[in-house]
Amino acid sequence: MNTEDIWNSFLSKIKSKVSLMTYNYVFSDMKLYSYDNSSIKIIIPDNELLLQNINKNYGTIIEDILNDITNDTCEIEYVFAKDIASLESNKKKLTEIKEENDDLIDNDLSNYKYNSNFNPKYTFDTFVVGEANKLAYGTALAVAQNPGKLYNPYFLYAKSGLGKTHLMHAIGNYIVTHSDKKVLYITAEQFTNDYRAIINNKNKNGNNISYLEAFRDKYRNVDVLMIDDIQFLESKTKTQIEFTNTFNSLHDNDKQIIIASDTSINDYKYLEDRLKTRFRWGLTESINPPEFELKRNIIKNKIMVNNFDLTLSEEIIDYIANNCGSDIRNLENAVLRIVAYKAAFNIPEITMDIAQDALQEYVNTPIYRVNSVAKIIDVVAKYFGIDSSMIKGKMKKKNIADARAITMYLCRILTEESLERIGLEIGGRDHSTVIYSYEKISNELKTNIKLQEEIKILKDKLSE
Repeated sequence: MNTEDIWNSFLSKIKSKVSLMTYNYVFSDMKLYSYDNSSIKIIIPDNELLLQNINKNYGTIIEDILNDITNDTCEIEYVFAKDIASLESNKKKLTEIKEENDDLIDNDLSNYKYNSNFNPKYTFDTFVVGEANKLAYGTALAVAQNPGKLYNPYFLYAKSGLGKTHLMHAIGNYIVTHSDKKVLYITAEQFTNDYRAIINNKNKNGNNISYLEAFRDKYRNVDVLMIDDIQFLESKTKTQIEFTNTFNSLHDNDKQIIIASDTSINDYKYLEDRLKTRFRWGLTESINPPEFELKRNIIKNKIMVNNFDLTLSEEIIDYIANNCGSDIRNLENAVLRIVAYKAAFNIPEITMDIAQDALQEYVNTPIYRVNSVAKIIDVVAKYFGIDSSMIKGKMKKKNIADARAITMYLCRILTEESLERIGLEIGGRDHSTVIYSYEKISNELKTNIKLQEEIKILKDKLSE
């Protein structure tokens, strides 16, 4: 797209967003001087008040429109008409600077070499599947088998330690093994650091053209881009714009985008709406905390895959599953602790007493560890003398609505389930309903003594 096409498109879009008077006063006499390597220069009349007005009131909208048109993250400079001659002189100087810095840039560009960074231990075969994660496992495998064709983007979220990074690496390992596609796995922090390096280089050398080209080649010249911990981009406005343009470039060319996060899209407060909208274009999937049987299987799998010289009774496995939390890393570390304990003290057989002694620092039994949404529904329903189906239903009688709100509140504070999962199990309700109920009960608890006593009784019943 040449400068004339860019500017005609810009004028067409800005006309629909401002009044005719504003258009005639602010924009009609502007001209696009150049667009080169993410740098845009706009010529405006020789009027300081006009420049102040543009910067104060229209800078953001101008930038947004031009970024959308160019699919780029642009730096915009306004130049008075009287200074056009000096621009031509600067072009020559920039060329000289570029030539002087070419050798230095060539060395530094090694930072942008392609690297997929996959852990070979994280595959679909080593991922232990249960009720809590089978849907995430199935959709992840489908993405790996059909990159760019089925779910694009694929947004996977879960709390730390539940296996989302394992699935990300499993997807990458599968694609690399079964195709010749170019796959890049990176964290949002690395993406941000790469982008900042371009800015830092420009501030230092006055030139970032080659860096920018290398950056975009790294992220846009791949078949599959996998970015972990996307929450790191929150509040980083410029980096979000660059990632949006990277996303657009890949998606427009049917390249697979896979995103992992520790929270759902709905929980982001400082992520650009344009990014959240794009994340919803494909499939969003969550991984829930492992249920008891899955935790048992994870423990057994850890022993088997690593060929540990360790035999644990079903009773000890149950003890670990019940008392070492829902974080998969904690469960695996508990096994490693017992292995180390057995070796250090030359213990021939691990008994329950020995296991309990070895795991003293790992045992943690707050009540959310043994609760589920289903259990909370049942306990609340019995306490208020109603059927559990009423809590899941749509009846709006005050006593039932109150019991339903209390159920959602307790699920929020006593389980590790996502808002979506809580709403789903309580009659297929939206996550916003869960948030509303939680906040409603939280506020009432500040002054309602009767409610305080009811919540205390219910917590005691749930800890039995």
